[in-house]
Amino acid sequence: MNLDHVFVCGHPALDFAATLRARRSTRFEMLVTPERLNAWYLESALVDTITPGHEDDVREATAVREAIYRLVTNRRLGEEFDREALAVVNATARKTPVTPQLTLKGRHTEATPELALATVARQAVELLSGPDGPLLKECGNPDCTRVYVDRSRGMRRQWCGMESCGNKIKAAAYRARKKTVPATPAH
Repeated sequence: MNLDHVFVCGHPALDFAATLRARRSTRFEMLVTPERLNAWYLESALVDTITPGHEDDVREATAVREAIYRLVTNRRLGEEFDREALAVVNATARKTPVTPQLTLKGRHTEATPELALATVARQAVELLSGPDGPLLKECGNPDCTRVYVDRSRGMRRQWCGMESCGNKIKAAAYRARKKTVPATPAH
């Protein structure tokens, strides 16, 4: 399994929810340490610098991530929001978010893991209450459980990303077609 954080979902809250991969099969946790959590915050460009985190930050982040995923799934399936998940996301969104600062060299965002998580929760609130809600789709790769925002023409996108899932599915389909084509007899 690739250990790099992937940002293909079209929204930071969805990319955060995707840090638990393959939810229906092998389940692979990306946020296993405070360092991996902070790496996600940095790689997502949510922050420029972040103070070291603790195990409690990881536990809180994974709880918020699971609540976001539950609410995203509710929204995608047209279901009523799960009340417990709502309470978790809203409580975190009420906390102080990351505040960018203007410096002589431009914008700089310094944060703690708690500030960063509050920002992700606020982004989830905006996503789930905004115009992109109806555009949420789950990846067509049966092994992938990423949800993405489908802004494609005609909403015909099938995969979270071509590199991460689309190419795998297309290559597998090609190999399957080649196996089923009978060989032409030689004369």
